[in-house]
Amino acid sequence: MGIGYKTSWLAVQDAAPEEVADALGLQHRRIVDWTGGTSAAYRQGVFVARPVPDWTIAHGRIHLTPGTNATDPRFPAWLQTLSTQLGDVQYFATDRIGDYHAWAKVESGELTRAYCYIGERGEVPLHLGERTDLERELGVGQRWLEDGWQDWQEPEWDAWFAAMPREDHVMRMAEHWSICPLDIPDGSVNAPGIYGFPSGIEPCYGP
Repeated sequence: MGIGYKTSWLAVQDAAPEEVADALGLQHRRIVDWTGGTSAAYRQGVFVARPVPDWTIAHGRIHLTPGTNATDPRFPAWLQTLSTQLGDVQYFATDRIGDYHAWAKVESGELTRAYCYIGERGEVPLHLGERTDLERELGVGQRWLEDGWQDWQEPEWDAWFAAMPREDHVMRMAEHWSICPLDIPDGSVNAPGIYGFPSGIEPCYGP
């Protein structure tokens, strides 16, 4: 199955899966293969693996960021704290049902870019840092609810929604910054990974 849409993940360069699992505080750990781990992390828990040289991915649809996500004011501090243990860290999330799409990265301890859009609520709860060249090329990342939005009419709202990201934009950002999980062929990952749960989250069933 691998990692595709409707989930969230971290990408960390030059960090072993054990280091990432430790930084995330994963408990109830098990060694699981790529197919089983990524599939299980869609249901619950977090799976950490190194599917390609240089990049370790931590994947979890629900429990990757327990108690918070990119819509939460605590998210930037959580990501920066994680980076103090792991170095540069990238975060991606996409969910077409809620039209929730996000990307963020910490470089040299600084949160240099973060953007999150929730279509079902018509909100951009997170927009930090300078818009990147790729975002400019894709035509996303430049809009939020600017001053005067309460007076917008249908043409203004149409233009606003047209400038909002989609799930394929998240994948393009991941590809540009590190690795797009869609580019990891099924069956190409031989090394197992670590499947576990953040502190306070108890497993309901195994992978």
